[in-house]
Parts: sequence; structure tokens; C-alpha cells
Amino acid sequence: MITKEEVEHVGWLARIEIDAQESDAYAEKLNSVLGYFGQLDEVDTEGVEPTYHVADIVNVFRKDEVTESMPQEDVLANTEHKQEGNFKTPKIM
Repeated sequence: MITKEEVEHVGWLARIEIDAQESDAYAEKLNSVLGYFGQLDEVDTEGVEPTYHVADIVNVFRKDEVTESMPQEDVLANTEHKQEGNFKTPKIM
């Protein structure tokens, strides 16, 4: 059971301002979610294979082969911000 105080503590850790009314509402919603997980814990899953992804997706990998890259002029053709053959970006530091 999640208490109002625990919600306020998590809000403090996340640097989120949560007032008393909101913390009551969040505690109620979180307890509802935990209640649903409690129902799932009661389901008999004996003999059921674990499902890691609901769709039967297989990673498709390609060989890492060296190929010819685009010419530098083509890469920079669509930018106004270039300098000495490179993209010119704003200074960050």
C-alpha cells in the first residue's frame, strides 16, 4: 500500500511539487495499479512459456561491410551552415 507520504517523498526526490490533494489522488491511482499486479500474481502460469515480446519480431542484421560513402559535397549541399568542409554548429561550451 502506497501512502500519501511516500508519494510526497517520491515527488521530492524527482523535484516535482505535489500538493496534498494531488498526493492523495496519486496514492489512490498507484495503489490501483499495484492491486492489478496483485491480480496478475494470482494467475496460474504453470507451463506457460515466458513472452518477452508480444509480436514475433526477429532482429535483422546485415553484414558490417565497408562501402563507398556519399561525396562530401553532396552531404553538405543542403546546408547554409558549413565551414572548411564540415557542418558549422553553434558553440556549446
